[in-house]
Formats: sequence, C-alpha cells, structure tokens
Amino acid sequence: MQASIGPFVLLVFAVTVANLPFVSDRIFLVWSVSHKPLALRLLEVAFGYALVAVFALLLERHLHGSAYSQAWEFYAITICLFLVFAFPGFVFRYLWRQR
Repeated sequence: MQASIGPFVLLVFAVTVANLPFVSDRIFLVWSVSHKPLALRLLEVAFGYALVAVFALLLERHLHGSAYSQAWEFYAITICLFLVFAFPGFVFRYLWRQR
C-alpha cells in the first residue's frame, strides 16, 4: 500500500466502524435483536475504537517499519475524534425525526 493512500483508508475505515453500531440492529453485526439499548451501542463504539486502533497500529508498522510511542494525550484526542466520527450515526438513530 502506498504511503499516500494509507491515511485515507484508515479515515474511511474509522468513519464506517464508528457509525455501524447506530445503523445496524445486530449486536457486533452478528446476533440479531429486536431492540438494542444505547449502552450496548456505546459498548460497540468502544470496541470499534479498539479495532480501529489496532488497524492503525498495523498500518503504521507496515508503512514505517515501527510504531511511534504515544502518550495519553494522543489517545484522549483520538477517542474524541472517534466520537465525532460516530455523531452522524447517533443523529440518524436518535435525533432524526422518523415520519
């Protein structure tokens, strides 16, 4: 994978994974349920963040040969960014008026 394409693939993957819990009524896209509570959706968002973080780490190791060490500020910012990515799905599920 080229170095210029990697960040865009990661960005598209992160936005997709962040919105999946709000679009799908399946738990972790496997088990079908009639009603999925908000707490479970937020748990899926946290699991999605971990999945994207692992993908980003693997991508960074592939492109640069090693991963840079990060402090807590990096993770605080990326968690907030991931929640911003999940906001359209939240709006679609809970705030959009269904007619």
